[in-house]
Amino acid sequence: MEATVQFVVESPNVVYSPEAIEAQYEYRTTSVSRGESVLKVYPSSTSFTFRTARRVPRLGVMLVGWGGNNGSTLTAAVLANRLHLSWPTRRGRKEANYYGSLMQAGTVSLGLDAEGQEVFVPFRTLLPMVSPDDLVFDGWDISSLNLAEAMRRAQVLDWGLQEQLWPHMEALHPRPSVYIPEFIATNQSARADNLIPGTRAQQLEQIRRDIRDFRSCAGLDKVIVLWTANTERFCELVPGLNDTAENLLRTIEVGALQSGAWSGLAPRTSPLTVRLRLQLGLEVSPSTLFAVASILEGCAFLNGSPQNTLVPGAVELARQHRVFVGGDDFKSGQTKVKSVLVDFLISSGLKTMSIVSYNHLGNNDGQNLSAPPQFRSKEVSKSSVVDDMVQSNPVLYAPGEKPDHCVVIKYVPYVGDSKRAMDEYTSELMLGGTNTLVLHNTCEDSLLAAPIMLDLVLLTELCQRVSFRTDSDPEPQGFHPVLSLLSFLFKAPLAPPGSPVVNSLFRQRSCIENIFRACVGLPPQNHMLLEHKMERPSLKQIGHVAASCHVSCKKELAPAAPQQLYW
Repeated sequence: MEATVQFVVESPNVVYSPEAIEAQYEYRTTSVSRGESVLKVYPSSTSFTFRTARRVPRLGVMLVGWGGNNGSTLTAAVLANRLHLSWPTRRGRKEANYYGSLMQAGTVSLGLDAEGQEVFVPFRTLLPMVSPDDLVFDGWDISSLNLAEAMRRAQVLDWGLQEQLWPHMEALHPRPSVYIPEFIATNQSARADNLIPGTRAQQLEQIRRDIRDFRSCAGLDKVIVLWTANTERFCELVPGLNDTAENLLRTIEVGALQSGAWSGLAPRTSPLTVRLRLQLGLEVSPSTLFAVASILEGCAFLNGSPQNTLVPGAVELARQHRVFVGGDDFKSGQTKVKSVLVDFLISSGLKTMSIVSYNHLGNNDGQNLSAPPQFRSKEVSKSSVVDDMVQSNPVLYAPGEKPDHCVVIKYVPYVGDSKRAMDEYTSELMLGGTNTLVLHNTCEDSLLAAPIMLDLVLLTELCQRVSFRTDSDPEPQGFHPVLSLLSFLFKAPLAPPGSPVVNSLFRQRSCIENIFRACVGLPPQNHMLLEHKMERPSLKQIGHVAASCHVSCKKELAPAAPQQLYW
């Protein structure tokens, strides 16, 4: 990876101290009121002061499902980069890198140089961030294989790289995890030889001890917990069981873990059924148990699978403890393409009427998803990705109207981690015409997911060091505990109650970039480039703004444009 580029914003609105970067920022937005015959639009602005602590902590990451394909691949990637490994392949020698990571391999524009050319720097240079090479890993898995054996079982990495990593990963052993067969496919039972025994309350306390032990033994400042284990079935939201923080904690405390005892219980909310479900702890999934343990230990929790881990009770608990949570479901291959393509079609004025997505894969994720309840969780997360784009265009779609959207996933063991995705998009054209686009996408699943996991951890940690205040509310505050800033990285992004869910990939990326820019006193990214569109351009007037604000590495800033800030 190229060397870090250093820059300093020289402006009266930006103050650097050894402890923090403070930047004053004018946030401009609009509100709309609906009249009988006209929409009234009201521009407004709010003065923010962002403060970003500069000290980068020693960060630990605990992965639930550490021995799975994603967990072993991410661990291998960080070790390979830390050790500067290279290995031979049939296409030549390869070197370790972080391709696929927005933070490590993405770039942003600082502005125009003296020749009117844009100057780009790596995303990671905008604000002080943890280096991925410095991450410390630990975690849990229902399988007892060490990380070297798990890497070999996953069949993701080239053999030459596996041989070099083997002695480093062989010493890494996952801690026992929670196994409740009612939540995942029965075909996973053969792996389940590394389990935490006891009741839900006892399992919760053991997870909390594991987090404390890791933090203490590794000498860590912070720990972030990330779920990258099997997709679970959806939890039912049952009043009195998991709808509030108090009810969720009580359900965990009094619920007995008796595997199989609750099978056949009807999903009803009668007093008797509620009591039975409460006694059995039915609607507290393993992932929710890990989320609760993380929150109680003050550790951010991120859900990389599609199930509804963060039930209302867990979200309320996160708010009470002021701990970040985020989810759901890593946005890696087919869904990422869908969020771009549907955005392109609808924003171009084409009425997309049919979206059919077919997938087959052969890794353990595919085997687990071959069970109907687990597939339903994935189907929901993959299907909702176009909703906000459809709602954005009332010219094309009447209220309640949406495209037909079909998602199919099949398990084919032979293809392993190399997932095949085929999509068909059919749109209506003017005068009764139609346009059909068909795509074939071969995704190396874990090699796409691992850099997303990396970005999730690095972004979440950075957000823990950012605070802001306004003129009207001088008390410093942070982002909302439901960290919707992470939407770029999730298929079914969570947002605070009452907030819009944004799935458009480029709007999601702009949100991250523009908040980063605000934290260092830069205006939001601008694509107007008026200085190149004027008949008689004057770079001195437009491009060169050094008198008021410039970057000391001889890069000037582009004019301002609207941005989105989500908290």
